Amino acid sequence: MKLPASNAPSLFDRPTLLRRRARVQDSALFLHRAAVDEVQDRLSMVNRTFTAPAIVTPFVHIWQDALQGAQIVTDDDTLALSQGAHDLVVHAMALHWANDPVGQLIQCHRALRPDGLLLSVCLGGETLHQLRAALGQAEIEVTGGLSPRIAPMAELRDLGGLLQRAGLALPVADAVPLTAEYRGLTHLMHDLRAMGETNVLADRLKSPTRRQVFARAQEIYARHFSTATGRLPATFEMICLTGWSPDDSQPKPLRPGSAQMRLADALNTDEGKLPD
Repeated sequence: MKLPASNAPSLFDRPTLLRRRARVQDSALFLHRAAVDEVQDRLSMVNRTFTAPAIVTPFVHIWQDALQGAQIVTDDDTLALSQGAHDLVVHAMALHWANDPVGQLIQCHRALRPDGLLLSVCLGGETLHQLRAALGQAEIEVTGGLSPRIAPMAELRDLGGLLQRAGLALPVADAVPLTAEYRGLTHLMHDLRAMGETNVLADRLKSPTRRQVFARAQEIYARHFSTATGRLPATFEMICLTGWSPDDSQPKPLRPGSAQMRLADALNTDEGKLPD
């Protein structure tokens, strides 16, 4: 399912991302396992049985038993999904690394049957905000400059807007904040490498970072964010997006002026003018 090629520069270095994903440690993929639980919980509240699901994920082994009979494809720029083949598509913990997130959602939409459900889980803008602040301040103090170190992740409102741009109906976006605690900055950064979530921005700094930057960042992080037990909290904001492939059976808003009763009558009250 191929979209027209975009001339926009790539935000992420995709080959580096794939190499780092190939070196992940299974024990570090707790965010993906939390996403599996979140997806299963949300689907249990949908009054429908899905018979032709598909899952888009970089880590097949985490998701292979999440939905019975699901087709699982990797999060390539062009998704290996057939048009109109599925009643459910789950885009699992990969949208925040997409160079064209709208394109990913459009491809998922095209793979849906009418009244099919798209459920996407990804990381949002509050993710690693403590690390972003500490590293930024430390780099400015030590080097006098600032380089891109943590991927800019979309805010909840912006991600909700992507569903509408992709042509999906009844869009809903909400956030599930998760917090992990670490002994120190080195422990946190080791965990990020182990889960394949380190910096792959195309314009990232290619030369080694001075040790003084990390030492200062550890001090700033501990001073501003440490817990009562002296550990460093790291926020991971999990964003859940749901949208439906349009269908005539879905509820639609009434046209303006089509109401058959005044609100005041419905509330059994008097209607009055507001003071000037």
